[in-house]
Amino acid sequence: MKAVWGWIKNNKLASFLIVVLFLLVLKDFVNKPIYTPRNSYRTEGLVGSLGMAKPLSSVKEAGVNLPPSSEPAPSESKDRLVVKTSSLSLVVDDVRKASGEIVDYAKSVGGFMVSTSLNKPQEAPFATVVIRVPADKLTDTLDHFRSLAVKVSSETILGQDVTDQYEDIEAKLETLYKTKAKFEEILDKADKVQDILQVQRELTNLQAKIDQLKGRKQYLEKTARLAKVTVYLSTDEWALPYQPAEAFRPQVIFKQAVRSLIKTLRGVAKLLIWIVVYLPVWGGIWLIVFIVSRLLKRRKRTIEN
Repeated sequence: MKAVWGWIKNNKLASFLIVVLFLLVLKDFVNKPIYTPRNSYRTEGLVGSLGMAKPLSSVKEAGVNLPPSSEPAPSESKDRLVVKTSSLSLVVDDVRKASGEIVDYAKSVGGFMVSTSLNKPQEAPFATVVIRVPADKLTDTLDHFRSLAVKVSSETILGQDVTDQYEDIEAKLETLYKTKAKFEEILDKADKVQDILQVQRELTNLQAKIDQLKGRKQYLEKTARLAKVTVYLSTDEWALPYQPAEAFRPQVIFKQAVRSLIKTLRGVAKLLIWIVVYLPVWGGIWLIVFIVSRLLKRRKRTIEN
């Protein structure tokens, strides 16, 4: 150690250059992002994309937009149109097998798969399955999915009454149809080219509005007829969007500590690799500085003698 300190004192310039080079390498290592597996989950357009999975802590995250607080009074219609949405977080023994059974069951009751994703991060296998099933089969479907799980970590069932929107669309369509009929009568009686073209433009605009409202009406009918179910599957409860209520779980804490240690060791190993790769550069700089310092010392001795 004394020899090292002695060399540093006698070769201050070389020591300074080596420290600067080391700091530059360390800066690149710290700033360079280290890839870590993430649970990325994809859902249908109504919900959006989960990258990393998130807890279903709000109604919007579950894919349902509730009407504003200043909404008008609900209609008195007896035939209500309700859009149902549900989500489940399940702990299972085999993620791939469970996701396949969920899709098969949805098809057996007249539904279909919307999207599915299966990831295998280091922590635990994780899958997200989004399906559509007939609304009247929703209760039986959820019961079946619960039977596939070792534990049900969380469950959410939401409903949005869209009866008012549906009836409002019907009223607007009725008005547009009447207006269109009047313009068609005017078109039959028109004899000037300018009048004919103007009426045709109005009819085209009316038809576009009618098609838009009809599309919205069909969308509400389909979403109300087919309930949407999002199922999160994993062998580890802590990998699910829902976090368990137990605050102290030694087994889970041990797993998290081991994973953290592995990440730290990987970071240290990566730093060592950078240092080894740059050894020729450091060696070259040290050799140049060493030769220059020896030449300067020899010249100094020559001058003194």
